[in-house]
This record gives sequence, C-alpha cells and structure tokens, in this order.
Amino acid sequence: MRIAIYVRVSTQRQAQTQTIEQQIDRLRTHLQAQGWPLQEGDIFRDDGYSGASLKRPGLDRLRDRAAMASFDRIFITDPDRLARNYVHQVLILEELQKHGCRVEFLDRPMSQDPHDQLLLQIRGAVAEYERTLIAERMRRGRQRQFEAGKMLPWTRAPYGYRMAADRPRDPSGVYQNLAEAAVVAEMFAWYAEGRHTLHGLVDHLHELGIPSPSGKTHWSGPSVRGILKNPVYTGHVYANRTRYRDAQVRRSATHPIGRPHGTATPLPEREWIEVGTVPAVVTREQFDRVQAKLATNQSYSARNNKVGTYLLRSLVSCGGCGLACLARRLPPNSYYVCTGKTRAARHRNGATCESRYIPSQAIDDLVWQDLCDLLRHPAAVAEAFRLASVGAWHPQEFQARRDRLRQGKASLAQQLERLTEAYLGGVIPLPEYERRRGEIVSRDASLAEQERRLCGEADRLNEALGLAASLEAFCERVATGLENATFDQRRLLVELLIDRVVVTDDEIEIRYAFPTSPQSEHVRFCHLRSDYFGQAIAYARNQWDDLRTYTRDGELSNDNNVSEQSRANASNLREILVVPAAYNSRPGRRSTAWP
Repeated sequence: MRIAIYVRVSTQRQAQTQTIEQQIDRLRTHLQAQGWPLQEGDIFRDDGYSGASLKRPGLDRLRDRAAMASFDRIFITDPDRLARNYVHQVLILEELQKHGCRVEFLDRPMSQDPHDQLLLQIRGAVAEYERTLIAERMRRGRQRQFEAGKMLPWTRAPYGYRMAADRPRDPSGVYQNLAEAAVVAEMFAWYAEGRHTLHGLVDHLHELGIPSPSGKTHWSGPSVRGILKNPVYTGHVYANRTRYRDAQVRRSATHPIGRPHGTATPLPEREWIEVGTVPAVVTREQFDRVQAKLATNQSYSARNNKVGTYLLRSLVSCGGCGLACLARRLPPNSYYVCTGKTRAARHRNGATCESRYIPSQAIDDLVWQDLCDLLRHPAAVAEAFRLASVGAWHPQEFQARRDRLRQGKASLAQQLERLTEAYLGGVIPLPEYERRRGEIVSRDASLAEQERRLCGEADRLNEALGLAASLEAFCERVATGLENATFDQRRLLVELLIDRVVVTDDEIEIRYAFPTSPQSEHVRFCHLRSDYFGQAIAYARNQWDDLRTYTRDGELSNDNNVSEQSRANASNLREILVVPAAYNSRPGRRSTAWP
C-alpha cells in the first residue's frame, strides 16, 4: 500500500504556530493505527497558501506524483484543506481518482455511496461560502475602520514616520522620524527645483551614504519614485489608493519568480478614503509641483521612446549576469545593452557587468534567419516536440511491451489454473496452495499495474503525435509569408515564437516556444509562465496535467519546479513546446555563434 498525505494552512501565522504540524501528527497517528507506512518524501505540504487557488507547490507535486501512479491512497484531514472552492475540489478528486488514487478524509471518511457524495458536495459548497463570507466581512470591517479614522491602511510606516508601539494601527500614534523626514523634504526640494532626476537622486543619496527605507546601502529608482508620489507627506493618510492584480509578465526571464506580490494599479483620487492626518513633511503646493514634473518626465522615458525599431526588444538577456538588455542608440549604431551596466546595478553590486554591447542589427538579422530556417523544417520541429513530450520511444516499442505484459498475465492465469487442479486432485495441501496462489496473484497485480502505466504512456504518445501534425501545419502555414513579411509582422512572429535570446560572450542561445493549437497562437508564451524552467525543452500538456523536461544529454527527467509554475496557468488550456537546440541533432538548447 503506497500512501501519501497532504496538509495546508492559509496564512504564514498559522504556519508559524505549528498548526500544520498538528495535521501531520493526526494523519501519522491514523496511518500507524492501520499499520500503513509513510515515507517522509510522501508528505506534501503548503505553508501559507490559500485554498481558493490551485497555484500551490505542494499540491502540484502531489498531482505530478499521482499522475505517475505513485500512490494508492491519499489522506487529508478535511475537504477544505484540499480546496475552498467546490469546483476545484471536484476537479482534483476526479483527476486523482483517474490515476488510481483513492482520497480519504480523516474527519469524515467518504465512500462512493450517493449520500456520501452529496455530503461532500454540500461541505465543499459550505467551505466556499464560508471563505467568501469571511473575506467580505473583513473587507467591509476594514473599510468602516478606515472611514472612521480608527485604523491605518499600512502595517509598516512610510519612510520618515514611525508608529506607536502600543497602538501601531492608530493614526493618532504616528509621529515623524526627524532625520528621515529631513531627507524626504530635501528629496522633494531637489526634484522640484530641477537639480536632480530620479536617477540623479539615487546617485546623490548613495554618495551621501543614506540607507534606503529597507536599511540597504543603495536606493532604487522605484523607491525614490514611491516616496515622491506618496500623499502621506502632505499630512493626509489615504486608504484604497491602489488595487492589486496578478502580474501579467514574469519579473525576470531567467530567474525563478518565487511567490511574487501582485501588481498595484492606481485608483482615481475620488475613490480614495481619507483616514486621518499626520505631521506633514511638505506642503500641498510643493507636492503638486513634483507630481506635475513626474508626469511630464514620464513621457520622455526610454520605454516611451519608439524612434528606433528593434526586432528583439524586451527579448534579449545577458548570459553573464542574467539581467535583461535594453535597446540603446549610440549614433551611428544601436545596441542591446545589459542593465547590469547601469548605475543602479553598480550601487547594488559594487561593480558593473562586463558583457559587451550587442549590435542590434546584427543579432536581429541572425535570429530572424535562424527562426526562418526552423520554420522551413516542420518535420524536425515535430520530431523535437515528440521527443520533448514522450521521449525516444516509438509506437512499435509500446506495442511490443504491451504484448509481453499480456503474455505474462496469460502465463500466470495458466499457472493458477494448474495449481488449482493440483490442489483439487490432492497433490498439494491447502497451506501450500494458499502460499503459491498468493504469490501468483501478487505477480498478476504487479503486471496489471505495469500495463495500466503503459496504457497511459501510449495515450500520451498518441496525443503527442496528433499535436505534432498540428505543429507541422502551423510551420508550413507561417513559412509561406516569411519572405515578404513587414517589420510589424516579423515582430509579432518573434514575440509569439521566441521566449528569450541569451547572449554570452560570442555565443547566442535562442529559446523557442511553439503553439500546438490554434487558440494558443494569440497568446504570448511569457504571459502564461509564472516561473522559468530550469531546462530548455518542455511540453505542457492539456491543462498542464503533465510536464516533463529533457536534460542536455537527452535523458528524460521529472522536474518539480516546472510543475509548480505550470499549475498556475491550468485555466489557459494551452499546449506549449520549447524547441530544443540544434534540432537536427541531440536535444539541448539551440545555440549559434556570431558570424
């Protein structure tokens, strides 16, 4: 009996108070009473993850292992630990049962009885209602506290202020840190008078040796901008200034994203809630002048400068430090320059990246030519897709393995029949018959399990072959218009098919992402990925149910880090192929060298 357990708590406070350990202890005690062993690697836990989302690393690993038929039973203390949403509960339970895993809840064991199934549905709906009700009550309660001026909208005071230790959320307990408040006043004066830009303020603060709000030795542009845009320095505290949404793109194209904070979207000033007043640092007139200057300077920002045409804009990364490269024009030429050469990077790291400037026209032409060559070889791309999804096996090998398993089962059935005839004929006694029969039944169950796994692999192969045909059709269709494509058309195609171009000294690594369905041709790959794969080749199946990667030597491996990010995009129903390097040779990353 192969056993696994899953435990979860919603907040970090619950994780710190060891409530998740209590769940593990209860499940361990139950399993010990039944005499079932539990391996440490079969404990799947999510500390501080909400049950309203399926984006949970522990749950992702459990689903991946279950898809490989690694468990017979999965134990959970309560249905709401699995999910707080009834639809999510049904989705996970059906998926696990499809892979032969029986899910049991400790507080209320369930069966296939219609009454038990109805009770499970009711409990799932109640858990979803309870979570929604609690969240709405807390939101309404906070809003009333803000409107009454009894609670601050932040738990950490802005730079230049401190909160009373005995009443940290009381607006009347906020006071100034005179040293930091003086720095804030000078920042407003320097910027309003035009003596410094945002980056100039960063350099100036670094030269003065003033620590950042987080206590670091260097400041960042966003930190300075956040201070200059915060109305609290006029003496008024406002709540409901922003609304958070999920990030639309990765924070980094070459680093794991971890658990990112959502993106804060500013709300109109009419929706703000005035909480109270605190000691002012600057006047309202000075604050307004700074806001007007920030808005004016924003229009001259490099990201709003569309004079140059760069095919690989926002797609190039430095292989040395892993940072992104910005397009920069240095007449008469233009280049992609690593952001590790900026002043902020120098302040942060104490040194600048030593990578060279990348001629934009040369690398644009090189990558476009490589992309055209790849699209003109649809058979090679389809073969790479098949290798990335199911490995180096072929349908003939699947059929041979299935035949051997069926022959083995037939042989065991004959042995059992002869054994029974020998017992009935009085040749062997009953104890010997039971012992031999148990061995045969155990071997037959093992062969049946192997056959079930093999059928799953065969289904995956058939699906991959069908999608490979769709991929070939896409390449053939796109390749017909490559010669006469305009710059805008090239840019759209590059955004769709190229995930990243990594430049390391004289070597260029191109990471392709090909859509395998018509629906996925309208969504960029970076908008779906919340993390970056450790390996270059990956194929996410329908609803990201299973994902495998190849190492550089072409050996198939299962990567838990991949599955953690892929589950986050299950609702997108998109299949992705990251094409290997050197598609006409062994799997790996497609690399080339400067001409």
